[in-house]
Amino acid sequence: MQPRQVIEYGIPEYASRRLSVADMYTGYKTHGKPVPLFSRPDWDGVVAGIEPVVHLITPAHTPDGASMVYSFTPPLALRLSAIAAFATLALTGCASSNAAETAPTTDTEVAAVTIDNCGTEVVIDSPPQRIVTVKSSTTELLLALGAGDRIVGQAFPDGPIPEQWAPAADIPVLSDSAPAQEAVLELEPDLVFAGWESVFSADSSGERDSYAALGIDTYVAPSACKDPVYQPDRMTVDELERQITELAEIIAVDPQPFLTEQRATLDAITPDTRELRALWYSSGTDTPYVGAGIGNPQLILDLVGLENVAADVADTWTSMSWEAIVDANPDVIVLVDATWNSAADKIALLESNAATAELDAVQNSRYLVIPFASTEAGARTAWAAADLAEQLAEMSMD
Repeated sequence: MQPRQVIEYGIPEYASRRLSVADMYTGYKTHGKPVPLFSRPDWDGVVAGIEPVVHLITPAHTPDGASMVYSFTPPLALRLSAIAAFATLALTGCASSNAAETAPTTDTEVAAVTIDNCGTEVVIDSPPQRIVTVKSSTTELLLALGAGDRIVGQAFPDGPIPEQWAPAADIPVLSDSAPAQEAVLELEPDLVFAGWESVFSADSSGERDSYAALGIDTYVAPSACKDPVYQPDRMTVDELERQITELAEIIAVDPQPFLTEQRATLDAITPDTRELRALWYSSGTDTPYVGAGIGNPQLILDLVGLENVAADVADTWTSMSWEAIVDANPDVIVLVDATWNSAADKIALLESNAATAELDAVQNSRYLVIPFASTEAGARTAWAAADLAEQLAEMSMD
């Protein structure tokens, strides 16, 4: 990384206020060129008594390839002092490519983390301190790892947060679905953590490149990667732990306390030995959407000792016709309980359909129920499996 030449540059229309990330995003859309966030309060305290300034970094126009940093603090004296302090920090902290490999946090040095995340290279120079989460699985995993105080906003909650994490979960909700990118940017995050890869699209919460242009990192729960290259052959406890450890590395926390608790919960599960076959019914009426053979539903079924009737489909979830379900005639049906498609709704549908009403599981009301928020790989997986195992143990097959 080359030293940066720091240049004070005045722009009258911004002379009276600091730029926010939303301002930068507006500039990006208006002018069609990146204006990434280079420094937020990362250098707070370098110059005593000066409020942290938002800087922008533009493409290099200098012969030596250095970049220009624009400061928009109005008083000239403050502007020059802050720029001088930041120049010193930039020149001493970025003097070589080796220096770019670590990022300071309080009293210690933490190595930069580089991850291939669903085919996107993510480089975390320092542990994120302002995180926006999209989907309950991401919010709850951060809470479980003790990083709830870094979540500045959440979106797309799938249900109430479990009691063990609820006391730390007073987190603003941006949206009940995928949030607009402008709403995310208003919170000035340094990381957006999504439970679904589709969140990062132009018609949802914005593409990953647009966040990168603003200096904001993005991360997708690895279990949600859709490219088969990045999907596990089959979700296992070891793979779940690897994914949790990867997130812990990104946020620079020790995952062992949570992993130890998770292992203890898993070790207490007694798998069913009756060789029962199960359908994981997630959603859908005309065409059911079911848990397939490589994702979190498959892992949970494995843990409780049930054979998945859709195990031969190499995907996390899949469509399955009612005809195929009737042919499979599962012994047990796992019903995903969601606000928009409850377990009760599913039972009513199964019992009213002439074909499915004849299934053994429907005839004998052999249903297991799991909350929608527990269906994705994450902090709830072990506890969801333990709960299903208890329900299954109480179920008679007579």
